[in-house]
Amino acid sequence: MLDKDELNKDGIPLTCRAVFVIDDKKKLRLSILYPATTGRNFDEILRVIDSLQLTQNKSVATPADWKQGDACMVLPTVKEDDVPKLFPAGIEVVAVPSGKTYLRKTPQP
Repeated sequence: MLDKDELNKDGIPLTCRAVFVIDDKKKLRLSILYPATTGRNFDEILRVIDSLQLTQNKSVATPADWKQGDACMVLPTVKEDDVPKLFPAGIEVVAVPSGKTYLRKTPQP
């Protein structure tokens, strides 16, 4: 793939660097396109793969800058009755201005 905005000294477009993560069912799970002038961050790519693997099998989401071992967010679709079974380490409800209890954290399952 060429980047029309990034040109070499002769005015020829430089190539972009693309990263694709495809799951075992051949579904595209992540696509990142880096301009030629921007380096790739392999730690971030590995972090995203860790998150994708975790969230595929557990009812959690990972927040920005999450890394292995950090707390996760319990999906809002998880019913209160299911919390003890799914999250035996417990949860912490994060206070929000509305007073609703949908924002819940748990240690990484």
